[in-house]
Amino acid sequence: MTDQRLIHLVDDDDAVRHSASFMLRHAGFTVKTYTDGVAFLDVVDAAQIGCILLDVQMPRMDGLEVQEQLNARGVAMPVIVLTGHGDVPVAVKAMKAGAVDFVEKPYEKHVLVEALNRAFARLDERSQRDLLVDEAKGRIERLTPREHDVLVGLVEGQTNKAIADSLNISPRTVEIHRANLMEKLGATSLSAVLRIAFAAGVGFDDARRE
Repeated sequence: MTDQRLIHLVDDDDAVRHSASFMLRHAGFTVKTYTDGVAFLDVVDAAQIGCILLDVQMPRMDGLEVQEQLNARGVAMPVIVLTGHGDVPVAVKAMKAGAVDFVEKPYEKHVLVEALNRAFARLDERSQRDLLVDEAKGRIERLTPREHDVLVGLVEGQTNKAIADSLNISPRTVEIHRANLMEKLGATSLSAVLRIAFAAGVGFDDARRE
């Protein structure tokens, strides 16, 4: 189970952020607030696991676009969308894209808390291992086919030269692909790369892309 019920509240309305965070903290949650979707996406890869409370109508990037980016990055945290009156069709789209629930503004405290409790129950049903696997797979999916080939070579314990020989490319090209894949995986060392790869199943049940 999650030790701390953390909520990532993403809403461009200052009044909503202040009132909702105050109310939710008094309801026993820990709350981190973000001024819009772009600000949240800037830090989400390193964010602590919790539930995401996401406003639909925001400048720069709306909630559906933020959700699309979260899915693309393999972020496995449950999402609840906040919608205005008349935005129910948008909320339905969000749920089809993976959101666990939606709450219409202006919302009553018990409605929002009940939605969050359901989301945390869903989160608690999944082990930390499941979350790490999902996020690792999401990161692996960002790689190009050639970067994936290099990753498989690293998982097999090959040197850069051996990988280059097997792929019929130069060792320098392998170094470039290796640097790129490490950046995409958010890894600063080979051991970190291997942890992510093993969590995603690379080298076990993941076949090399052609």
